[in-house]
Amino acid sequence: MPWRKDKKPKNFSRSETGAVRKDWRGRIRVALVYPNTYEVGMSNLGFQTVYEILNGLDHLLCERAFLPESNTDPVKTIETSRRLADFDIIAFSVSFENDFSNILSILERAGLPLKAIERGTPHPLIMAGGVACFINPEPVSQYIDCFIIGEAEGTIESFFDYYEPGTEKMNVLQKIAKHMPGIYVPAFYETSYNKDGTLRSFYPIADVPEKIKRIYCEDISRKHTCSKIISEETTFDRTFLIEVSRGCPHGCRFCAAGYIYRPPRFRDISSLIKCLDIGIAETDKIGFIGAAVSDLPYIAELCNMAQEKGAKISFSSLRADALSGELVTALEKSGVKTATIAPDAGSQRMRDVINKGINEDQILAAAETIVEGGIPNIKLYFMIGLPSETMDDVEAILTLCRKIKKSFLASSRKKKRIGQITVSVNPFVPKPFTPFQWVAMDESSSLKNKILHIKAGLKKEANVRVDAESPKRSYIQALISRGDRRVAGILSLANSNGGNWSKAFKSLPFNSDFYVYRERLFDEMLPWDFIDHGIKKSFLIKEYKKALLQKTSPPCSMNSCKKCGVCE
Repeated sequence: MPWRKDKKPKNFSRSETGAVRKDWRGRIRVALVYPNTYEVGMSNLGFQTVYEILNGLDHLLCERAFLPESNTDPVKTIETSRRLADFDIIAFSVSFENDFSNILSILERAGLPLKAIERGTPHPLIMAGGVACFINPEPVSQYIDCFIIGEAEGTIESFFDYYEPGTEKMNVLQKIAKHMPGIYVPAFYETSYNKDGTLRSFYPIADVPEKIKRIYCEDISRKHTCSKIISEETTFDRTFLIEVSRGCPHGCRFCAAGYIYRPPRFRDISSLIKCLDIGIAETDKIGFIGAAVSDLPYIAELCNMAQEKGAKISFSSLRADALSGELVTALEKSGVKTATIAPDAGSQRMRDVINKGINEDQILAAAETIVEGGIPNIKLYFMIGLPSETMDDVEAILTLCRKIKKSFLASSRKKKRIGQITVSVNPFVPKPFTPFQWVAMDESSSLKNKILHIKAGLKKEANVRVDAESPKRSYIQALISRGDRRVAGILSLANSNGGNWSKAFKSLPFNSDFYVYRERLFDEMLPWDFIDHGIKKSFLIKEYKKALLQKTSPPCSMNSCKKCGVCE
């Protein structure tokens, strides 16, 4: 598919200027839907990658659709303004659990039955993929015909080798699920529950695998994963995005990306240079994307190449222990005004619990390097409600912020320019396939008190601002992240109440706290256990126990070993 520029559609009922158009005749018609707005969706590199793969298949035609900004606008495709019901397949690309509820809204606006069991041959096949789906798809399993579990590059083309338009839905799905790894069809599995509400069994009722093995691309350099469409008025406005790595070697115990993408992979320099040349030919804004951008061995070399060619660069993330003066200078030359450091916890005790792998000296040095490098503002990312956290650990966030401010001011005065420190406070949400998947989330009342304590403690600090994620929103994220099939009913209630979750919770015949505030037992069957990411449960349990003992673990060696089970 040729690279092209995009403009935000002024009205979702009109065709978009410059869109790729194909003759529909004889082609499988796919509507690729991001269950959020255009601004969010078109900034997602995974979404763009799937769009390119689909339109690269001669027998397919793929158009994009997004959640309209207005509740009254219909959902139609960007390219030709067609209704979703006119397509053979509606494929959702889902990155965040909180967007699961938008799937129901989109299906409803498309005039389609919400439940998969109520849709027949005249209706489009509804499929879904993306990282939220291959962590835990169960909360939306009632509404989706099939899921792609794993990375799209290794699955999509094979899927359409088996798919036959017009074939009875369950027949074609059984053939695909039987012969293709990474395909999960919820209708072919049944669950049962114990009297205490925990999951008792999850088993196939058709000739399909008992476990779904995730799809993993060993060599990500074989395909250029970079922007195919550059959009205005999006999160990454007019920026050409390049994925430099996938996964992260550091093994922070709260982060799913550090486990489900194991072993982590870095693109080779020649592949990245080709992407860089493509991007620079079209825009002067280049964004390097990845969970471990600063771990790329040749990141400095890549930055120098980009700037020699007149590009401005930005990064998705940088670790405090890898924030060199060279990288900060590159950011400053690109006009970056704010750099982010993620201490994640205020005390060294808590950083050891989560296996962060950085110390206070490195954090303070990073703050100093940022300001001395000419970037005036710093954003600090912290989590509250982490396992074994005490109020002393929360107080340590205030202490660390004051120390950073002291270092920040000393460096700022040398530059004769004082910027701002933004402290971002976020409730910890337990995630599947991490060592913390068994822990209970901290209660909302406790989280609110901790947020108030941090805000009060930094209120009188000049040039310091505190932003905090809503505990209520984090509660919903935890509910969906850890939910089983029964959570589908909660999503339906929230959708029918116009997104009013409080009203939905009051209508429930059970207490949703069961999913959020309950600690799991190690021998409990978890809703996502049927997905095989290659990680041994015994490894995750060992890591959890080490966390409680404040013991750290070394980063993933990225070579074959037998520690976590993936490379076996």
